[in-house]
Amino acid sequence: MSKSKSKQILELKNVSKIYGSLKALADINLSVNAGDWLSIMGPSGSGKTTMINIIGCMDTPSSGSVILDGLDISRENASSLTRIRRDKIGLIFQQFHLISYLTAVENVMVAQYYHSMPDEAEAMEALEKVGLKDRARHLPAQLSGGEQQRVCIARALINSPEILLGDEPTGNLDEENERIVVDIFRRLHDEGVTIIIVTHDPEVGDVAQRKIILEHGRVIQDIDQSSTFGNALKIHHEQ
Repeated sequence: MSKSKSKQILELKNVSKIYGSLKALADINLSVNAGDWLSIMGPSGSGKTTMINIIGCMDTPSSGSVILDGLDISRENASSLTRIRRDKIGLIFQQFHLISYLTAVENVMVAQYYHSMPDEAEAMEALEKVGLKDRARHLPAQLSGGEQQRVCIARALINSPEILLGDEPTGNLDEENERIVVDIFRRLHDEGVTIIIVTHDPEVGDVAQRKIILEHGRVIQDIDQSSTFGNALKIHHEQ
């Protein structure tokens, strides 16, 4: 995949989300180019997960528009959103959501099943990309937490999504496995993958090119970290 900085892949226009009397998001405006790496940060209740759910086609805004790869997904029905999520979004969660009775390679192939046709060779290539080819026949219970998260990354990547979304993807990992996962993100970014990650971890947030800070459902800071991007990655990798 070639890296492109010119194509806009995502735009949120005046996006709000209201649950009863709670305004979880308030007039969010955000644009993301293909190949960007963003971190979304803020205190609990600031709207981070709501934003990631809307971008990931798991929820819809109460008002405003969400343009994903040229399509206004805020106007699509649930069936269409499922198809768009399957075709364009790779999801990584804090909880691994692996199927306990399937091996690592079979868990990756499940994502292929819902997209096209399972291909074990492709699934093995995805596991090799995250350094787990030799663990492909292991069940989740036979893998460490870090290895399970890397299976999740392989699963998220198997259908070549437009955007890789992570909701606290390092939240359950120790420092060593966090470094491994961030290093995988670095390599994916070098390949041109667009990455958007929600995190509470300042170190994970700082290694992104751009950091979005939410508070009370609003963007209070949009920080360009491109000037320190390489150094932050190097420091995180060496810790």
